Amino acid sequence: MNKRGAGILLHITSLPSPYGSGDLGPWAYRFADFLVETKQTFWQVLPTSPTSSIYGHSPYSSVSAFAGNTLLVSPDLLVEEGLLTKEEVEERPLFLEDYCDHDAVAACKERLLRSAWERFRGSGQNHYEYGDFCLRHGEWLDDYTLFKALKRRFDGKAWIDWPVEARDRLPEYLEEAKKGCAEDVEEERFLQYLFHKQWSTLREYCNRRGVKLLGDIPIYVSLDSSDAWANASLFKLDGQKRPISVAGVPPDYFSVTGQRWGNPVYDWAVLKQTEFAWWIKRMGHILSMFDMVRIDHFRGLIAYWAIPAHEETAVRGEWVGVPTNEFFGALMEHFHDLPVVAEDLGIITQDVKEAMDRLGFPGMKVLLFAFGDDNPAHPYLPHNYERNCVVYTGTHDNSTVRGWFDKEAGQPEKERLFRYLGREVGADEVAWELIRLAMMSVADTAIVPMQDVLGLGLEARMNRPSIGGGNWCWRLRPDQLEEGLAARLRSMTETYGR
Repeated sequence: MNKRGAGILLHITSLPSPYGSGDLGPWAYRFADFLVETKQTFWQVLPTSPTSSIYGHSPYSSVSAFAGNTLLVSPDLLVEEGLLTKEEVEERPLFLEDYCDHDAVAACKERLLRSAWERFRGSGQNHYEYGDFCLRHGEWLDDYTLFKALKRRFDGKAWIDWPVEARDRLPEYLEEAKKGCAEDVEEERFLQYLFHKQWSTLREYCNRRGVKLLGDIPIYVSLDSSDAWANASLFKLDGQKRPISVAGVPPDYFSVTGQRWGNPVYDWAVLKQTEFAWWIKRMGHILSMFDMVRIDHFRGLIAYWAIPAHEETAVRGEWVGVPTNEFFGALMEHFHDLPVVAEDLGIITQDVKEAMDRLGFPGMKVLLFAFGDDNPAHPYLPHNYERNCVVYTGTHDNSTVRGWFDKEAGQPEKERLFRYLGREVGADEVAWELIRLAMMSVADTAIVPMQDVLGLGLEARMNRPSIGGGNWCWRLRPDQLEEGLAARLRSMTETYGR
């Protein structure tokens, strides 16, 4: 990312599709073609891990750091393979074009995927390719598929509430479970095979056309995940496998009680003893899927806020250091040149900045945050950028530019924006004016959410972190990728040498 480039942030679920949610099928390829047509270098997506209704289908709360979200599997591509029939895929509900009802999508997709599995197991089709996939990914796939099968056996209960022999992974029990759950395990393996096959084909298509995929790693895993179940010693858990400390951030100007996320924190002493083997596997896996990756909450790899698990808020936590040099030294030995973007938003201390400089990782600049009362010194104003950074108009956690302008920005912020632009602009112009600021800046990389390219308002916001439901639902309509939009974006990209 050390030369000028531009890209679009659009999650896979936000793509058009007749199945209620975007997937890895025809529209993913059409969007890749749109990126090529508009001279974009990067396609950024959110985590592609499995989601669940318990966590509002947030891609940042998953049962696995390795598995793929099989709801992203394209039924249309399965028809082309002969694993589904046209009649089967046509028997679906009529979904809204611009909204994703994740639970309804799950009900539809699970029925189709079960049909594909039944057809696959009864044929000899691609069984060698499938077996090769299972062998190459066995290190995480075996634990994940057994975890999913046991979740079904125990009616969806969290693994810490399973019978002790299952919770503690007693060897005799695991052997029995593998035999008793063999059919469910095999079906889960097949679904992961489908996801990874479709994903790798899409990535190859993008790379051939000059588009790089930028992924996202949530720094922590969920407590109720196959990762925590299979690697309990790597986390600060008690004898009952319950967290001693949980993750979050301390009180700040956004929240007087801080944020208590509830994820188990890593036992970095144990990770160090293992030479960070789990993290190396995780990074290797994500880099086999993406060309580069954003690490969410990067500062937690320098020091993390540990909250005693019994505390209801994040107020009574403490900063705990991480063996940062040893950790990244081990990663660099394996991957040499780590293509990482550090999510460094919020209050960032000097030690985090020094680590990023030492490692050469670009940080993030968000234009929506740049027009507060600390102008002209605000680090997110373009004249304060260094080249090695990624500038965004906004992120998935913010309003759209137009939504910010219409509903959130006060008059003083608008006046600072107008002064910076050199003229007043209206709500219908503001998104493209911020896109221009991002594109013309010295930042090596400029990323724009698709909602801002379209100039959409608050209704198109992807996530509201303080609200539990109704997030991750916005979708691009097929008619919105019109030629005039492509020409405008291409012109902007070319004008500023991206």
